[in-house]
Amino acid sequence: MLKGIPKILSPELLMVLAEMGHSDRLVIGDGNFPAESMGKDAIVIRMDGHGVPEILDAILQVFPLDTYVEHPVSLMEVMPGDPVETPIWETYKEIVRKHDPRGEKAIGTIERFAFYEETKKSYAIIATGESALYANIMLQKGVVTD
Repeated sequence: MLKGIPKILSPELLMVLAEMGHSDRLVIGDGNFPAESMGKDAIVIRMDGHGVPEILDAILQVFPLDTYVEHPVSLMEVMPGDPVETPIWETYKEIVRKHDPRGEKAIGTIERFAFYEETKKSYAIIATGESALYANIMLQKGVVTD
């Protein structure tokens, strides 16, 4: 065991986060996200018993967000006409505010199919058991300056 590391971060996930370099992307997918088919060229880590907010909060304790892009955090846009509410996005905003001085200004959205295309270029994908719809989130890694 290690001190100061959130217990939810497995050794496998910590290794992947440490291996990632500046501008590499990490996707945390909800329970409906096609992680395995999107992640053919990425590392897929299964965390089925956990929701996205708890994973996001733990990761952002050790993972710097890219300061060279306007939106290092991207959410999958709701499809036009889809009557889905996204209250989980408010939770994400609170978590990002806690870990990045830009707060919710660091968060942008990507159209659903463009999100899938960007996911195919990601370094890693975390598959979760999150039941909220449109709960997928993409993080772009920054640099450690300390």
